[in-house]
Amino acid sequence: MARFTHTVTVAALDRGWFEEAAGALVDLLDTSREGPAGSVVLADGRAVAGLRLLKGRHLRPGARYGEVPAAPEGAAGEAGAAVEAAGGAALASGPADGPAAPVSGAGDSPAAQAFVLRSWRPSHSVEAESLVVEDGMSLRTGLRLSRPRRPRAVELSLAGHRAGGGSLYRFSGRGQADLAAWWAAVDRLPAAPPAARPPVTVRAVHRLAKARLTLTPHPADDGSWRITVALGVRGRWLLRPVGAVVLFFARGPLERGLREAAQGAAAEWNRALAELTPLHGDALRAEIADALVDPDGREAL
Repeated sequence: MARFTHTVTVAALDRGWFEEAAGALVDLLDTSREGPAGSVVLADGRAVAGLRLLKGRHLRPGARYGEVPAAPEGAAGEAGAAVEAAGGAALASGPADGPAAPVSGAGDSPAAQAFVLRSWRPSHSVEAESLVVEDGMSLRTGLRLSRPRRPRAVELSLAGHRAGGGSLYRFSGRGQADLAAWWAAVDRLPAAPPAARPPVTVRAVHRLAKARLTLTPHPADDGSWRITVALGVRGRWLLRPVGAVVLFFARGPLERGLREAAQGAAAEWNRALAELTPLHGDALRAEIADALVDPDGREAL
């Protein structure tokens, strides 16, 4: 196995602010309603950008939502049909462990997106499953959030598949963020050893290789967080010797890619926190609502 690590320093996120923001978002969505033409309307009457209810009752299990991206004249109908097909054929049947089913007729259309709400219990959990189809590639994603108003854990699953592409065009992955363990890790004294188990773990599987990515935080003396990003990659089955040779020559690009990705994410994190964390109460709620109705105008969110 090839293993790569890189540590970045980021501004610390206040737990109280994070839970306040999460609660405000959940409350905004929980008080939303179905509007004209299936639009999703906030309590103040503004529609959530790009989202419409396709089937079912809003915020009820089985409700199917879609987003049809902007397209040239004449292509909108095709994109809309792809959304309906994605929601009906691949999502209505419920979660599955296999690769995402292809959507007929969506190969060259703009990206079609659909998701089904499996559970909406803001005091307990929220579960949803989505499908995105673009250029013949289907990506199916499942999300489960525990205790949404004061998040405790996030679980993510995904499966990708290109129609007619065979096993080389299939992949899957699972990720978990134990937020309770994260807060416990950053509440330790700077001199204490890092947490024994990383609070964030992501695993990906392909026919040729497996990968495991972890994030382990540790408080710094100045109050910031030092986050160690670790990536492990190895070949599978009889391809392990071949994979070892490939990884030997790819070590430099992989190390550089991990370092650049981690540093870029840290810079974005610091920028977003500097803009958002001063906001509290009604100001924070208003900023989140503005981001829902005009995401392009609220890039920080």
